[in-house]
Amino acid sequence: MQTFDLIIVGGGIGGSALAAVMARAGKSVLLLEQTEVYVDKVRGEWIAPWGVAEVQRLGLYDLLMGAGGHHLTRHITYDETLPPEAAEAAPLPLGIFKEGVPGPLCLRHPIHCQTLFDAAAQAGASALRGVQVSEVRGGERPGVTYQHGGRTHQAQASLVVGADGRTSQVREAAGVKLHQDKPHHWFAGLLVEGAEGWADDLQAIGTEGDFGFLAFPQGQGRVRVYGGYPLEQAQRFKGPDGPRRFLDAFSMACSPPNRHLVAGRPAGPLFSYFNADAWTDEPFAPGIVLVGDAAGWNDPILGLGLSITYRDVRIVSELLKGEDDWSALSFAPYAEERAERMRRLRFVAKLQATIDMEFGERAQARRRDLFERSAADPSLKAAAFAVMAGPETLPPDMFTEEHRARVLGA
Repeated sequence: MQTFDLIIVGGGIGGSALAAVMARAGKSVLLLEQTEVYVDKVRGEWIAPWGVAEVQRLGLYDLLMGAGGHHLTRHITYDETLPPEAAEAAPLPLGIFKEGVPGPLCLRHPIHCQTLFDAAAQAGASALRGVQVSEVRGGERPGVTYQHGGRTHQAQASLVVGADGRTSQVREAAGVKLHQDKPHHWFAGLLVEGAEGWADDLQAIGTEGDFGFLAFPQGQGRVRVYGGYPLEQAQRFKGPDGPRRFLDAFSMACSPPNRHLVAGRPAGPLFSYFNADAWTDEPFAPGIVLVGDAAGWNDPILGLGLSITYRDVRIVSELLKGEDDWSALSFAPYAEERAERMRRLRFVAKLQATIDMEFGERAQARRRDLFERSAADPSLKAAAFAVMAGPETLPPDMFTEEHRARVLGA
C-alpha cells in the first residue's frame, strides 16, 4: 500500500497543474494519467484574461510562455449585417480586462498538457502514464487501485482529486450528480496551418448564412478555428473531405481575412460536438474533490474551459495549503463560488449562442438591431466582460431574464 498526501486521477491540464502546485508546496502527490501520448482534442487552447490571471497566481505563467504561449491583443466581430470596414474600424483591445495581462493566451493542448505534467514530475510528484484506475475510494480512507506496468497497485491518501474530464470515473465513484442542459447547436473545430496572412494578434468571431465562426491564431501561420451550425445538419462535415468542406464554409463576404483560413491546410483532426452546459451542485464528497470538467463544464461557445479549470485549481490548492488537517477541511467555499460562477456563465453562454449561433432572417434582424442599440447603450454588450474579465466583475442584475430580454430586444 503506497501512501501519499494527495492522489490526482487525470493528468490533463487541471490535474497536472494541481499536482505541480501541491508538489512545489512540499506535499507528496501521486498523479495518474491514462494516456501515453497527449493528442489534439480540438479544444482547450484559449485562456481568457481572467484565466491568465489565475495562471499567474498559481506561479505557472512563465512555464506556459516558455512552452510557446501566444497572447492575442485585438478582437473583431464580423457579421453579415455589417460592412467589413465598419467591423474593422473599431477592434476591441484585449489588454483592458486584467491588469498585467496583454490579452487571452493560446497554447496547443498537447503541448500545454505535457508541459504541466513534466513540471509536476520535476516538482517531485510521482507522475505515471499509461495507468488504468480500476477503483476509487472516498470516505475516511481515500485511495485508488490502479494497473500500471503490468501490475496492480493500491494507494491511499488524505484526499483523492478527480481531474478526469467529462466522463469522470471519480465523480461517479463519489456519487456526485451531473446536471446537463439540452444541446442547441453543433460546434466543430480544426487546427489550420499555412494561414500566414491572418494577423498573429487578432481573434475574430462572425456569422453569415447558416454558419458562425471563431478564429484564434497561435502564431507562425497556425490558427485554431471553430464553426457553429444548426443541429439538423449533423452530417454537414462528415466524411474524408469534411475538413476541406469545413474550411470552405469560412469563405464569408462579411469577413475578408477569412480567405487566409480557406487557403490554409488542416493540421489536425476535425471534431464536431454538441454545445451545452453541465454542472454539479457540490463538486466534492468525503475524501474526494473534483476540478475542471469532472466538476461540470460551460458551453464551449465561450471558450472558458481552461479559465474555469485554472480557477478551480487555484481555489482548491489554496484551501489545501491553508489547512494541515485535510480530514476536517470543508470544500463548501469552493462549491459555493463555483456554483455561482457556473450559473452566471451558463446565462452568458445561452445569450451568446442565441446571438451568434442562430441563423435565418429573424436571427439576422436581431443581430442588426442589437448592433444599432448597443452603439447607444454599451451595457447591452456587457457580457463580454463576464467572458474576458470574469463573471464576478458584473453586478447580479446582468444575469437576469430581464437583462436577457433587454439585450435581445424581446
